[in-house]
Amino acid sequence: MNIYNLKEKNAFLREVVILEYKEWEKKINNKVEFEEKINRKMEKIKAMFDNPHFCKLVLVDNEELIGFISIFPSDGEERQDLSPWYATMYVKKEYRGNGYSKILNDAILQEARKRKIKKLYLKTDLENYYEKFGAKYIEKLKNGEKLYYIDL
Repeated sequence: MNIYNLKEKNAFLREVVILEYKEWEKKINNKVEFEEKINRKMEKIKAMFDNPHFCKLVLVDNEELIGFISIFPSDGEERQDLSPWYATMYVKKEYRGNGYSKILNDAILQEARKRKIKKLYLKTDLENYYEKFGAKYIEKLKNGEKLYYIDL
């Protein structure tokens, strides 16, 4: 089991983008439009690889993607005054319940510290989940999600 920066393990980029899209974006029935969106998202990620407030880590076991997590410079329309953001923690369904989210969380917090980031923000509609990783509640956003921060 290893954690890699997606920048160095580019072979997983397409799979990560498809999983992100299926988890957080609206669904598209048109295959051509889907492919266009995936390709645009892949290019957007590649363009951000050198941004100090962007990072996407992948958890891999025997060349099989288990999950991923990110740091983004911004996340959504609300609270654009805050940066950077802890985002896209994702573990494939078949691997959930095995502690992989803790491995991803620990890795992204370590990466943030290495980048001299002092505070990460996150938003979620999950109840009592990120608190176990040290997240502290700030406020409820207009979209219904809760806003948190993690001190590093």
